[in-house]
Amino acid sequence: MKKAKQSKQSIHHDFNLINHENAVSLRLNKYISDSGYCSRREADRQIQAGNVFVDGVMAEVGMQIYDYQEVKVGETHINANQDRVYIMLHKPRGITCTTDLNQKDNIVTYMNYDQAIFPIGRLDKDTSGLILLTNDGDIVNKILREENGHDKEYIVKVDKHIKKDFIKNMESGVDIYNPRTHEMQRTNPCTVKQLNSHEFKIILNQGLNLQIRRMCKALDYRVVDLKRIRVMNVHLQDLSYGEWRYLTNDELKVMNGMLVDSKK
Repeated sequence: MKKAKQSKQSIHHDFNLINHENAVSLRLNKYISDSGYCSRREADRQIQAGNVFVDGVMAEVGMQIYDYQEVKVGETHINANQDRVYIMLHKPRGITCTTDLNQKDNIVTYMNYDQAIFPIGRLDKDTSGLILLTNDGDIVNKILREENGHDKEYIVKVDKHIKKDFIKNMESGVDIYNPRTHEMQRTNPCTVKQLNSHEFKIILNQGLNLQIRRMCKALDYRVVDLKRIRVMNVHLQDLSYGEWRYLTNDELKVMNGMLVDSKK
């Protein structure tokens, strides 16, 4: 597998631009995710499997952790106070957004970064474009929180000529199968703009599994190319295919403002 390349425009940033909870103690799963080891959900799985130890004693789900305590996952010492990194990658097709190193073409091996990082959300294997990665578990949960409704923008190419009723139906909502609930679900209204005979731009604030592909299929169209160009205020712009860079201070400031506003 080829490795991702750092863009020449990359810069390091101020690690204090994103607001974080200030607490005397933290839940164990948050402590682990803040270290960049894995997400909170995966941390709970590790705890339940008996792989997490606090001060040498097997941990329990939901327990509180203080800075002076020693936390280990297997043989790995966990430090939640490490410097935080925020990265954007122009993900190529064929790379899978998983932290499972045993899975072929996983995004962690592709990045080959010198710290543990994980993707914020996911793009399916056949989709290219913007994906954010970090070792900050707190921001992952803030961005992925469904009620926040943060925008994601895509360019989509389909297999046949786009008709007006297709655009109208996509905008108003489409009934698609949700594999998590095993039920049909109507997608939220969204913004769709036709670009040419076979391409359109779509802005979603939802993140259902394979949502755009399922929406198109329900309307008798097939996606032949799908590329994400924006997440919240972060735009892919001219970042080359397969390259990554750190988010800028300005991008982090705006993102933090959006995350704070979403709580109101």
